[in-house]
Amino acid sequence: MSDAQAESAADDGEAGGGESTFTVIVAALANLGIAVAKAVAGLISGSSAMLSEAAHSVADTVTEVMLLTALKRSEKPADEDHPLGYGPERYIWAMLASIATFVGGAVFSIYDGVHTLIAGEELGNPLVSYIVLGVAFLLEGYSLRTGVKQVRREASRLRVPDTYYLRHTPDTAVKAVVMEDSAALIGLLLAAGGLLGGQLTGSGVWDGIASCLIGLLLVYVAWVLGRSNAQLLIGRPLPPAVRAEVREELKSVPHIVDVLELTTLIQGPAEVMIAAKVDFRDMATAEEVEWACEEAEAQLRERFPSIRRVYLDPTPGREQRERRERHRGP
Repeated sequence: MSDAQAESAADDGEAGGGESTFTVIVAALANLGIAVAKAVAGLISGSSAMLSEAAHSVADTVTEVMLLTALKRSEKPADEDHPLGYGPERYIWAMLASIATFVGGAVFSIYDGVHTLIAGEELGNPLVSYIVLGVAFLLEGYSLRTGVKQVRREASRLRVPDTYYLRHTPDTAVKAVVMEDSAALIGLLLAAGGLLGGQLTGSGVWDGIASCLIGLLLVYVAWVLGRSNAQLLIGRPLPPAVRAEVREELKSVPHIVDVLELTTLIQGPAEVMIAAKVDFRDMATAEEVEWACEEAEAQLRERFPSIRRVYLDPTPGREQRERRERHRGP
C-alpha cells in the first residue's frame, strides 16, 4: 500500500455518516415491500424458493432496522459514564444484524429447501412469482446502486481501490447493505432458476435446490459480516502501513526521540484512539514535554482526521535504562 493510501486508510469512516443512514433507509424500504410481495407470490405459486426469498427479504429488513439503530446510538457524544464515547455500540447492533440474517434467512431457507426435496411440493402458477422477481430485481438493484455509489465515492476520496475500501472499512453499515443487496440479486436469480426448472420438468426438486442455495448464500453473508464486526468489537488496530505513518509523524515532533510502543484502536468509522510510550529528549524541560505532547496531537489530527484521542506516556529509552542499571551496580 502506498503512503497516500496508508495516510487515507485512517480516515475511511470520516465522511458519509448521513450518507450511510440514507443508504440503509433506502435498503430497508425496498426490502420491506419486496418481502410482502415475495410472500404473496410464494403462497400463490407454492414455490419454496419464493418463500425462502421472502424470508431473505424479511431478514434484510430486520437487519436494516438494527443498522439504523446502530447508526443513531453510536452517534451519542461521550459522557461521564462512557468517556470514550458510544462508537463501538455500532458494532454490537451490526453483529446482531448478521445473526438476524443467519437465523431469519439462512436457517429458514435451508429448512424449507430440504423439506421440499424430501416431501416434494405442488407447483402452482409461476407467473405472479416471475413478475415479483422482476420488480424485486429492479428495487434491489436500485438499493445496491445507492450503496455502491457511496463505496466508490469514499474509495475515490481516500484514493484506494473500491474492493479495498469495502474489505477494510470500519463503516459496517454500508458494507452490510452492499453485501446483502448483492446476495439478494443472486438469490433472485436462483429463485427464478428454481421456478423455471420446476416449470420445465414438473418437479419441485429444482425449487428445493434453489432454496438450499439461497440459504447457503445467506450463511456466507452472515459469516463475513459477523467476522468483520467481531474483529472491530475485539479491537482492530489501524493497518500496519498506517501505524508506521503514525509512528513517523510522532518522531517528527521536536523533543521526541523515539516511539517505544504504539497502540492504535478503531472505535468507530471516524474514531481512532492512539496511545504510545514515548522517549523524550533527556534535556527537555517539563514545559517542553507538555508542548511536545500538544504538538504531536495536533499534527496527528491534521494528518489523520479520524484520530480523536491521543495519549502519550513519557517513558525512558533503552539507553537511559541501561545507564540506570549500570549506576545501580551489581
